Amino acid sequence: MSVAIEARDPISVAGVVSQLRHRPEIIITERNAETAPQVVVVVADIADEEALITLRHIQRTTSCRTLLVTSGIDEQKLLSAVECGIGGVIRRADATPERLVKVIARVAQGDGHLPPDLLGRLLDEVGRLQNQVLIPRGLHFTGLTERETDVLRLVAEGCDTAEISAKLGYSERTIKNDVQTVMARLHLRNRAHAVAHAMRHGLI
Repeated sequence: MSVAIEARDPISVAGVVSQLRHRPEIIITERNAETAPQVVVVVADIADEEALITLRHIQRTTSCRTLLVTSGIDEQKLLSAVECGIGGVIRRADATPERLVKVIARVAQGDGHLPPDLLGRLLDEVGRLQNQVLIPRGLHFTGLTERETDVLRLVAEGCDTAEISAKLGYSERTIKNDVQTVMARLHLRNRAHAVAHAMRHGLI
């Protein structure tokens, strides 16, 4: 696995490199190398705004997966890190060479990693957002309203506009507008694409 190390100080970079340099599974490289690394390990004592800026920059400019090594991260910063497309978090105290290589491997394969307590805090925060922010606005994590979700499900089941109108009790004009809105918002090309999306998200 090709891995690049990012940190604000050279001592942190040197410390992680020394842990990984002699591991046969790891090739240490630079993030600006011609061939992008599979994983960028971002080392930050505290997951503050500066660390998030680094994560956002990596997300915008590369296809690399990211792993955050940090001593402290609160719920809000954890959510922000997730929004930055982070692949995993490991605490500095837990980042032994063996553990670090295992977590890097999971992140490189597309799996995620969070310490159990952070996972619990993330789930609590997601539940709070759902109950306090999304549901009062009639939204779900898909970004769709309940009616739009029903419309997408019925489109995926093969119903035409008239059938959806009859099933949901709205005018055909309303349903047609909903279909166009959903297809545009989710970047769905056609009804077959809508079926695939609905299946992936458990709507059918």
